[in-house]
This record gives sequence, structure tokens and C-alpha cells, in this order.
Amino acid sequence: MRANKIKEIWRDNKCATLGWLSIAHGFSAEVMARQGGFDALCVDLQHGTVEMNHLLPMLQAVSQTDTVPFVRVPWNDPATIMRALDLGAYGIIVPLVNTAEEAARAVAACRYSPVGMRSVGPVRGLQYGGGDYVAHANDEIIVMAMIETAEGLANLEAICATPGLDAVYIGPADLSLALGLAPRADNPDPLHMETCDKIRDTAHRHGIKAVMHCAGADFAAGAVKRGFDMVMLTSDLACLMAGVRQQLEAFKSQTG
Repeated sequence: MRANKIKEIWRDNKCATLGWLSIAHGFSAEVMARQGGFDALCVDLQHGTVEMNHLLPMLQAVSQTDTVPFVRVPWNDPATIMRALDLGAYGIIVPLVNTAEEAARAVAACRYSPVGMRSVGPVRGLQYGGGDYVAHANDEIIVMAMIETAEGLANLEAICATPGLDAVYIGPADLSLALGLAPRADNPDPLHMETCDKIRDTAHRHGIKAVMHCAGADFAAGAVKRGFDMVMLTSDLACLMAGVRQQLEAFKSQTG
């Protein structure tokens, strides 16, 4: 089976980079993958414009490169998780995980029997991963639980202790709400920073990884220095908006 490059990076105790795909098109996914700087790209089925019928061509576009394809599913739904894996996702991010039982449910959907409940029928996963996919998928597929609610924080220790869970993923905007703060990305509030560090330390104490969702290079670089194992750096939509604004501002500055 094709090795999961993210697991290889983690075995070398290095931080991986993640990009975000919110635009529902294979070409924009391909462009992001071909820039050469992302270790992984995540197709966002929760908050992006992507629907399930867009997922296959986007995963195919990412898979033309050595960038690892991830999917954030819209909910902790086994059927959706299994479908994304069958289409070739090598990592699954599950939002709004509140309890150890919910984390265990997400893990089970990503693992074949006897450790999980994933149904056998990888379709494209077999083409992308290789002929021995079913035999090794349990060891290569990454599953992450998003910690972003007050209940999730209260159950953090138990969630991080869930057998088979590879990482916890911090959703900063919803986490801000859970802390009584205004929702924002790259939140510098001391309480938010302290809580993120607590999530990181708890994950590491249980032998799993901690991932920080960022909105720009400066905050992401800081998260690397703080010891996070993966940082989401930017998205296709954010890059499009920033590029347009830069050109408009440059044009206005030269034409008055």
C-alpha cells in the first residue's frame, strides 16, 4: 500500500503542512497541490462549497502529486466517512467531537474489522493506495477528532485516550465561542492560546498528535515553534481573495 507521507513526517518528529480546499472544483484543487509546499490538502465538506459529487475529481486532482489527500466530513457520520475513504482520502477530520464515545465511533468508521466497522469496498482507494490496500489501510489512514466545544474540552483527556485516534485538530473559531470569546482565526487571546497549548500537551501525553488550524504564515510559524505537529496554513479561497486584493490595491496606488 502507498505509504501515508504524513505518518512518515511524524515518525521523523517533524511538523507537516496542510492546505485547505473550500472551492468545489478539481482544477483549483490541482493548482493548490502543484505549488509544492503542502504535505497534505484537505477537501472541506463541512463549511466549504464542496458537495459529495465534487469529492472524487478533487481527490483525483490532488493525487496527481505527492500531496496527501484529506477530507473534513460534515459530521461524525460513518457512511460519509467510509465513502470519503473509499474515494481515496488518506486522512479524515471529524468536526465537533464531544466525547470519547464519539471519537471511538469516528475511529471505528475508518478501520476495517476486527478493530473497526468499515465496510470493505475501497473502489478508488484500492487504485490509489495499491493492491494490498485492505490489508494495510488500518495502519496508514489517519483519523483526527476536532476539539472545539466546551463539552469536548471537558472530555479532552478521555478523547485523547481513544484507541486508534491519530490526532486532535483545533477548530479555533468554534473554540473561541466555547471559551466565551468572539469567533476568529489566529486568535491571540491569552485564554485561547493557553487552551490550545493544553490541548497540545494532553494529546502528546497520550501519544497522539496535535494540529492547529491557522489562517496565515505568521500564526502558523508560531504554532510550529509551540510544538504543534501539523499546521493548516491557508486555503484556496483565502489565497484567491488575497491575490485579488493585492492587485487591486497595487492598481489603485499607481492610478490614483
